[in-house]
Amino acid sequence: MTNEARKISGYKTCIKKNFLSIILPLNYGQSEATELLIKIKIMNFFKKTILPILLATIWISISEFVRNEFLGKGYWTTHYENLGLTFPSEPINGALWGIWSLLFAITIFIISRKFSLIQTTFLSWFVGFVLMWVVVGNMGVLPLVLLYIAVPLSLLEAFLATLIISKLSAN
Repeated sequence: MTNEARKISGYKTCIKKNFLSIILPLNYGQSEATELLIKIKIMNFFKKTILPILLATIWISISEFVRNEFLGKGYWTTHYENLGLTFPSEPINGALWGIWSLLFAITIFIISRKFSLIQTTFLSWFVGFVLMWVVVGNMGVLPLVLLYIAVPLSLLEAFLATLIISKLSAN
């Protein structure tokens, strides 16, 4: 959504809020009208913020699981064995990847407030993946051959998560 469209949408929202705050007290008492406005704001916050982040988190988690468990597990385990290490695959590691997925979705949501769909996709992909690969590569535990699979699939993951958030959180 362009900045111009956001401004217009913001005016519509402002008019709607002012309309509700004038009309509701006529049909209800002041406290009931205030309570109803609070409920509407909470529902809107859930619908425009929490729900898009949760759905993007689910998508990211599924994408990460499929890519790493079905497509990349062999690369990871072989690389770790060659280093004399055991690839970490305990439940706590999965839980931490779930937290990473949530944090990545929140990051996409925040970035999407200021940038277009494509800009958000590439910026969030850079923040979420490229920086991680630099760190993991620096530690010597990144199988570089995995990047042939990881780069295009992670771009797709970031794009679809951005699309989910952009469509569901639009005003």
